[in-house]
Amino acid sequence: MTHYAGPLLTRPTAEALLAARDAGAAGWTGSLDLGRSTGTAQLQADAWQWRGERYPYPPLPKDRSIHYWDGEAFAPAARFSGALIKLVPTEWDVPTFEIDGIKMLPTSKTSPLDDARRKVALVEPRGKAVLDTCGGMGYFAACCLDAGAARIHSFEKNPDVLWLRTLNPWSPDPDAPEHGGRLSLRHADVSQAIAQLADASVDALLHDPPRFGIAGELYSLAFYEQLARVLRRGGRLFHYTGSPNKLTSGRDVPREVARRLQEAGFKSELALDGVLAIRR
Repeated sequence: MTHYAGPLLTRPTAEALLAARDAGAAGWTGSLDLGRSTGTAQLQADAWQWRGERYPYPPLPKDRSIHYWDGEAFAPAARFSGALIKLVPTEWDVPTFEIDGIKMLPTSKTSPLDDARRKVALVEPRGKAVLDTCGGMGYFAACCLDAGAARIHSFEKNPDVLWLRTLNPWSPDPDAPEHGGRLSLRHADVSQAIAQLADASVDALLHDPPRFGIAGELYSLAFYEQLARVLRRGGRLFHYTGSPNKLTSGRDVPREVARRLQEAGFKSELALDGVLAIRR
């Protein structure tokens, strides 16, 4: 899917743009791609121009919305097909996303990209073939690219998440020349597609599944045995679990995961907000 190259508006960005127009300024300088770069928009009374394209002044987006140009108007970066999936701004510029109001990435203390970078560092991806099981916004893949991974095989099951990635300038584009073809992204359910991968074909593994109640198959012993099969001996796995409240859930998911990974052929220990495991 082709990545979007038009402007992205949050409420603060739209407010700044409108304030500059109301002040009679000929231009406004700021970021229209969620902090990836800075540019200047030329302002006129009834429209503004950016990168050679002309746009009407938008209504103010809601506080937790990002709007993109759909060819006719500025629309929320959101879709509903059984669940509401939307791109959500953060104070760190790098957006998160939500499904039915549930935030999918940690953002309370750090940027979701910096959070991903800490986790990716645990599997030491430089020069390695990495399997990224549940690609999401692609932040694990972006960090692997930055860290010098030889290649990244990434899977994402949800087509609406893949669409959001095309709008998000922080999500890596597999076709971007600067990545040199190192990232492949497949629209597929990894719980099924993993059977097609060869034994010991990857050197490191990143597993960031939806919570257990949504995708229990991605926490199963059978799936962990598949992870062990495709990961070479000595290869590292980071499995995100989060920290579900034991008092409300009645379960200690991180320790359950660690024990199940050991059954599947890993040495495992709790690390960050998940489990770090090494293939025995």
